[in-house]
Amino acid sequence: MSNPRLSLAVSSGLVALPDDGVIAVFGARADTDLSALPQARTRVVQGFKPDHDALLAAGWQVSPDAPEAATLSIVFLPRAKAQARDMLATAAACTTGMLVVDGAKTDGIDSIYKDLRKRAAVSPALSKAHGKLFTLPATTDLSEWRALAQTVADGFVTAPGVFSADGIDPASHLLAAALPAKLGRRVADLGAGWGYLASQILTRATIETLDLIEADHAALACARQNITDPRAKFHWADATTWAPREKYDAVVMNPPFHTGRSADTDLGRAFIQAAAQIIAPSGQLWMVANRHLAYESTLTACFAQVDEVGGDNRFKILHAARPSRQRR
Repeated sequence: MSNPRLSLAVSSGLVALPDDGVIAVFGARADTDLSALPQARTRVVQGFKPDHDALLAAGWQVSPDAPEAATLSIVFLPRAKAQARDMLATAAACTTGMLVVDGAKTDGIDSIYKDLRKRAAVSPALSKAHGKLFTLPATTDLSEWRALAQTVADGFVTAPGVFSADGIDPASHLLAAALPAKLGRRVADLGAGWGYLASQILTRATIETLDLIEADHAALACARQNITDPRAKFHWADATTWAPREKYDAVVMNPPFHTGRSADTDLGRAFIQAAAQIIAPSGQLWMVANRHLAYESTLTACFAQVDEVGGDNRFKILHAARPSRQRR
């Protein structure tokens, strides 16, 4: 369970919950403590599919989109500053009463607190568990913090907080250059992000369908703008549990290896295991990874053939074939 600041703020009276109306919660994760809130009136705004699904399973009403109106909004700050500001501005725009802001020091809560004190009557902060919680009137004008879509290299659209928001990821660029001319008819891009790899895959006329599987709703929205090819199909889903109707001729991926600030190589391994389940017997996996990540043992457990086929001093391109069909 995450920090207890919200429960402490409610029990101490710093946060007075309204008697009626919607309470909007932005950025809550699967382990966020929301026990102080009335579940029936709470709407959680969460665009990361694993967290979305976990909260939904726990009985909360969850959507990637903000509600039209709320009497109180609670914002759990993300790490990216531009994304945090945009989230606060979005919450303020739909809220008639008070904003509650919660964040860890490592996620920039001190900087946000300082900035907001220049704009509004901000409450004293509740400091606990290496973070802060404070309130301010939702009437505070934060409209200039609304983030517009960014245009980056070669005209691709990204958004604050998505992976590689500032430009084409060098590992993905390296992988795209290493892909063979023929990948098969049915291809999947696991963890497709805002669509760079997909755009390169679709330069092949032999591809009939390309499934973009992405857990970040905002990134997938960007991909829909970046990829207009009718062969592309977009799926807001957790790549580690994705189950297509038909197996793929090829899976291409640049799997994530961080959960928040912490390295999590288990996530990359889960991507590999998922890929082995959805690739046809004669299909292939093409992936890129940071050179220090030891994915080879997982690859050899899941595929009969594994080779390093390229890379540089930072990244390695890995190719695998003949999935073993081991159960997850």
